[in-house]
Amino acid sequence: MTKKRGKKARKNMAHPVSTSTSATATNQDSPIDLTGDTPEPPDLPNGEANDQHSPSPKSPLEIPVPLTADEVKEQGNEAFKSKNYTKAVDLYSQAIDLSLGNEPSYLTNRAAAYMSLKRFKAALADCQQAASMQTESPSAKTLIRLARCQMALGSTAAASSTVRAVLDLEPTNSVALQLRTKISQLEGHQANYLAAMKNKEWTLARLALDACLQGIEGEGGEIPIEWRIWRIELDLARGNWDGANSSANDALRLAPNSPDVLTTRGLVLFLSGKLPQALQHVQSALRLDPGHEAAMQLRRRVKEVERLKEEGNASFKSGALHGAVEKYTAAIERIGTKEEEAKGGQIRATLLSNRATTLVKLDKHEEALKDTEESIALYPGNFKTLRTRARIHLHLENFESSVADFKAALEQAKFEDSVAEVRSLQTELKKAEAALKRSKTKDYYKILGVSRDCTEVELKKAYRKESLIHHPDKGGDEEKFKLANEAFSVLSDPQRRQRYDMGEEDSEYGGASGGMGGMNSQDFAELFAQFGGGVPQGFGGGGFNFHSHGSGRGGYSF
Repeated sequence: MTKKRGKKARKNMAHPVSTSTSATATNQDSPIDLTGDTPEPPDLPNGEANDQHSPSPKSPLEIPVPLTADEVKEQGNEAFKSKNYTKAVDLYSQAIDLSLGNEPSYLTNRAAAYMSLKRFKAALADCQQAASMQTESPSAKTLIRLARCQMALGSTAAASSTVRAVLDLEPTNSVALQLRTKISQLEGHQANYLAAMKNKEWTLARLALDACLQGIEGEGGEIPIEWRIWRIELDLARGNWDGANSSANDALRLAPNSPDVLTTRGLVLFLSGKLPQALQHVQSALRLDPGHEAAMQLRRRVKEVERLKEEGNASFKSGALHGAVEKYTAAIERIGTKEEEAKGGQIRATLLSNRATTLVKLDKHEEALKDTEESIALYPGNFKTLRTRARIHLHLENFESSVADFKAALEQAKFEDSVAEVRSLQTELKKAEAALKRSKTKDYYKILGVSRDCTEVELKKAYRKESLIHHPDKGGDEEKFKLANEAFSVLSDPQRRQRYDMGEEDSEYGGASGGMGGMNSQDFAELFAQFGGGVPQGFGGGGFNFHSHGSGRGGYSF
């Protein structure tokens, strides 16, 4: 009867006993105090108990019988079969504790549960511990699980070595042979990536890296931090700034204390032109690893470029333009043009744009144009550089290119919601369109040989010179003489000049002839007299007749 009662008591246990020494089994019919306020009975001398407070002796049927480690492991197996992997891990852990960690099969069972939960780092630790306990007679099952964990974590060299050990034990082990094939494929993708990066074949490198990542993700594994850094470096080389920033943020979130990740993130920020933030990341890397060579080099580089950039800006603002060019040039050279660093990235683009603006002020438009073109190739979305190139094209009379650049700059400024810049660019675009229109008809500034920002005095001098050269009585070209008169009649009138500059039609100069800008024959006589010359024939007498035209302005005909 006693045996039957003992068997029945064991059968009635709903859960295994916790391994904690403080845990107390509770009968299902007994109330459970959840408040924690019930005081324990005081200890009495000589082992006497207070009848009022001491509990009554438990019946043998109420005393739980502890389970053995093997029994708890069997419960873990049942939980695993029902795919309750979290419960299986807990039960295997209890079995491991009960066995004092001396049974490797419990570790490999827990590793299998961890692997089902995609917790490969924890599974790897269990497999390594189990394998170390089987040094004399290693288990093929343990080694296969170890190899799977190593592969899932991207440690292909270690995984390959482990599989070789399995095949040494069991040459025909089908699972090991299949695993060897997968590992070999993954190693091949890694080798292809490294070779493509070395040869700067970015597209091939991207395909190889994608294959690596798919191989890991197909196993439900964890992408190694090293591979995440590869992705950042590849995005930089391809000039994919959004991808590089996103990949760097992901890597930093997963490994915030990795000096390699912090340094790589710092490089992305540096090439993006965010120098203070880049310096912060590099310094954080050096706090974790004071001897990190890449971090030390990047810190020196960031500080030097930042100093040169600020000195160049200060020189520009003070009007020391040659000094500004010198500082910008030194900073650009320090950044470099490595293809794997996006040829200098956005920071190089910014400094090229700064130098171009300075060169324009030095009237070195051809050099400035080269800088803007290189800058835009590196950073197409900078509307300030597009505007600078548009102005250079306008100066060089590349009108169609100027209009195209002003339009691109305007669209980008609208996208960035720069209201003041939008208004300014709209005005400049209109002027460029007017210049383009004039270039296809008549350019009065070019006819008189003056710049578009010439003064009234410069305009009169130019007109007198052209008139004397092309005066018909002096044997000049009558058509050119007419054009000089027409140009001066428009440009000498401030209102008409403004309309002309904006490309607006003006009925007074719309045809092959034009008015005299409010100037009559006496005005022209005075103009020529100011330069010590006589009145050309036709102004007030001789071959040219002036007669009324339009709204009282002097007109002329030949």
